[in-house]
Amino acid sequence: MSKVMSLHDAIKTYVKSGDSLCFGGFTTNRKPYAAVNEILRQGLGDFIGYSGPAGGDWDMLIGEGRVKAFINCYIANSGYTNVARRFRNEIEKNKQMLLEDYSQDVLMLMLHASSLGLPYLPVRLMQGSDLVNKWGISKEERAKDPRLPNDKLVEVENPFNPGEKVIAVPVPRLDTAIIHVQKASVEGTCSIEGDEFHDIDIAIAAKKCIVTCEELVTEEEIRKDPSKNSIPQFCVDAVVHTPYGSHPAQCYNYYDYDADFFKMYDSVTKTEEDFKAFLQEWVYGVKDHTEYIDKLGASRLANLKVVQGFGYAAKLVKEEK
Repeated sequence: MSKVMSLHDAIKTYVKSGDSLCFGGFTTNRKPYAAVNEILRQGLGDFIGYSGPAGGDWDMLIGEGRVKAFINCYIANSGYTNVARRFRNEIEKNKQMLLEDYSQDVLMLMLHASSLGLPYLPVRLMQGSDLVNKWGISKEERAKDPRLPNDKLVEVENPFNPGEKVIAVPVPRLDTAIIHVQKASVEGTCSIEGDEFHDIDIAIAAKKCIVTCEELVTEEEIRKDPSKNSIPQFCVDAVVHTPYGSHPAQCYNYYDYDADFFKMYDSVTKTEEDFKAFLQEWVYGVKDHTEYIDKLGASRLANLKVVQGFGYAAKLVKEEK
């Protein structure tokens, strides 16, 4: 059964305001930017966001006030910002969004525990640090929203070694996962090249999963080498053919980061006015992802294509002065 949909219809069908939402990728790697832009266009929000190392994908949603609570470990366009600017502005000045901070290893393990269906996760990590003692979301705030766990963590005794204390952390209950991959079949089998990050975990854990892909192939084609496949079709609800769907992030073996775009984003997110102008030009001002890549232009995208063997967009010819 074909699961191929347009990006507009996939977001409209499988993303709802108020969802507990998680994206695949890692800071500036294989982030589902095309899908995030469509979420913004459709006016969806009030999300509970769960994220491993995040980037401009979550920063845009946060800057537009679409996130009610963010459970995170780190957010930045690595190499271009130390901390994502709209996120930082929200935490330091607006103070409307709830934020809970875990260490990166614990956050990633929480998402893995979600894929296993565990009720909670015991860890030794974070013990002895302020991440245990300082909570971003109080018990009182948590009690107001049933989507949030009652506690950030609970210290419990190891039942197999009386007297030893461990930290029990909650396991996310994800409504929707959105993942960008290199290749997907029409029925939803996905091939991820390079690091898979937490993408397989969230595809399994979420009630609904949207996959955007660089290449769309038949089920027969993608099964020719099953060792290269990462996500089975039964985890996927919608497949969207979305070339350059991760731009300005990189998509391993296909295209590199758009450094100029990231530098521009870093600059425009310094002020609310410039950020709004950026969104109007690059998100709301284009009808869909096709218009977005048309606006970028063929030569710009061609220059991002990786050189096979290098794995990045190498400049092999010196430019004339």
